[in-house]
Amino acid sequence: MTEFESLKSIPVPDDLLDLLGHRPIVLIGMMGAGKTTIGRRLAALLDIPFVDADAEIEKAANQTIPEIFEQYGEDHFRDGEKRVIARLLEGGQQVLATGGGAFMNDETRAAIQAGSLSVWLRADFDILMERVRRRSNRPLLQTADPEGTLRALIDARYPTYSEAHLTVESRNAPHEAIVADLVKALADHLGSQNVADRHSEQ
Repeated sequence: MTEFESLKSIPVPDDLLDLLGHRPIVLIGMMGAGKTTIGRRLAALLDIPFVDADAEIEKAANQTIPEIFEQYGEDHFRDGEKRVIARLLEGGQQVLATGGGAFMNDETRAAIQAGSLSVWLRADFDILMERVRRRSNRPLLQTADPEGTLRALIDARYPTYSEAHLTVESRNAPHEAIVADLVKALADHLGSQNVADRHSEQ
């Protein structure tokens, strides 16, 4: 895993996974917040599995998410998403990246909060817009005014995202810096006793 070599400089408390127990770490946040990118690196650092809920939904449906939206609509997609995430939450210690709307579903949010450690990767509008412009596969942004749509989604979702157990800022910084922030937040929340000098300054 040479692409993750730089993660080796991030100290991880020895007791972190013991304190986490059987719970998955569930990353929530907007499209473009870095849930998959950061999640893969966090999982590699902790040496636990990484699972992407959107990829699992596509596998279960044998269709891409844009195809599901186009053919069946958002309600159908959310119903499938709810079932897939409920199944994934049973997978134990792992890093699970969820789609931007998953945490907005009452049942899914309750299941995540009860059975995992949820982390909101929070990003400002400008950062999100810069990132999502690079990709054309965002069904909710296929509108005449993607900027306005993104702002409306932020306004609607951020109050609910704030219910996550932890919040970590996703900013324009090296991936390693965000992962280090995440490890620090996890260790602080879990009450790790091995906290000295584990978080390098960025």
